[in-house]
Amino acid sequence: MENTIEKVRSFLINSIDEKYRSFNQSLVPGESSEMLGVRIPQLREIAKRIARESGIEYIRAIEEMEKKAPVYHEELLLHGMIIGYLKCDFDTRTGLLDEFVPVIDSWAVCDSSCMTYKFMKKDMDYWFRYLLKYTESEREYEIRFAVVAFLDHFITEEYIEKILTILGNIKHDGYYVKMAVAWAVSVCYVKFPELTWELLAGDRLDDFTHQKSIQKIRESYRVTKEEKERLAALRRMKKEKNR
Repeated sequence: MENTIEKVRSFLINSIDEKYRSFNQSLVPGESSEMLGVRIPQLREIAKRIARESGIEYIRAIEEMEKKAPVYHEELLLHGMIIGYLKCDFDTRTGLLDEFVPVIDSWAVCDSSCMTYKFMKKDMDYWFRYLLKYTESEREYEIRFAVVAFLDHFITEEYIEKILTILGNIKHDGYYVKMAVAWAVSVCYVKFPELTWELLAGDRLDDFTHQKSIQKIRESYRVTKEEKERLAALRRMKKEKNR
C-alpha cells in the first residue's frame, strides 16, 4: 500500500495547477495542510478509482500518515471523498468517519467530503442520529461537518423541523460554524419558507448568523422580491458602540 500512496502523491504533485493553487489558498486561509493545487473534479475521479480498487487499505495508510505529520490538502480531500464512494457496511463506514471527522482542518475539506456522502440518504435515520453528536462538539469543523451534512442530505419534510431546532440551538463562536448555519438556514428557507421564517422571527440565532442568514436568503434567485422585502424587516439594527 505504501507504493500506492507514493504513486498517488506523485500523480498529485505532477497535476499541480499554480494559478488554481494561488486562487484556492486565498479561499482557504489558515489551513494546516499544504495545498498543491489540484482541481476537485480530478480529485473526485482519483477518489472513485481508489475506492473501487483499494479504498480501505488506502484510508488506513493515510490515517497512519496523518498521525505522524500533516498530509497534503488534496490527500485529506481524497481521504474524505473515498469514504463517500466506498461500498461498505454501516460499522465500517461509521468507523472511517469517526477517524476522519476530527482531522478536518478547513471548510473546503469538510464541504467537498460531505457532498459525496449520498449514502446518508439511503439510511437517513441512522445517519441523522450519527451526526447529532457532532452538533454538541466544541470543535469548529466537527460542528460544521454536521451542519453541512444536514443541509446536503436532510432538508426534507420529514427532518426540517428537527434541523431548524438544531440550527437554532447551535452556539459556537467559530466563523465557519456561523457561516455554515447561515448557509443551512438559507437552504431551509428556499425549501420551507414559513417554517424557517419562524426560526428567524424567533430571534434564536446570534446577531452575525441571523444577519448572514437573511443576506444569503435575499441573494437567492429562488426568493421573490416580496419575500426579500419581508425578510429585510427582520434584520437587526447594529448595536451602537459605547462612547
